[in-house]
Amino acid sequence: MPFSFEVSDVIPATPQQIYDAWLHGESHSEMTGGDADISPTVGAPFEAWDGYITGKNLELVPGKKIVQSWRTTKFTAADPDSRITVTFKAEGPNTRIFLHHDNVPDGHTGYEDGGWQENYFDPMKRYFSAR
Repeated sequence: MPFSFEVSDVIPATPQQIYDAWLHGESHSEMTGGDADISPTVGAPFEAWDGYITGKNLELVPGKKIVQSWRTTKFTAADPDSRITVTFKAEGPNTRIFLHHDNVPDGHTGYEDGGWQENYFDPMKRYFSAR
C-alpha cells in the first residue's frame, strides 16, 4: 500500500535561490552532485541523479512551491508515479524547506529514512554555504 511522509530542514539560502537551483539543470546538478535535466516549465519532464529519478513539473509557484511527479528506476512498471510537494519558508537569511512525498510505493522507505536528507538536503547545505 503506498504511503506518504514529510521531511524538512533549514538551508542557508533564500526561497528563490533554492527554487531557481532546483529547477535549472546545471544548478540542480551542482547542488546534488548528480546530472540533471530540468527546467522551470509546468508540464516539462525532468531527470535527476544521472537518470535515476524522472518525472514532470506539475505546479510551480516561483520562490514558494514546486510540485512534481516523481519516480526512480527502482519503481516497478506497475507502480504509479509518486508526487513531491516542496514548499519554502524564509527564516531570517535561511529557508526552511518542507518536502511532502506521497504515493510512495510500499517498501520504498529509504526516501523517508534519510534518502532525502543525504541526497538533497545535506548537499544543498554544502552548495549554498560555498556561495
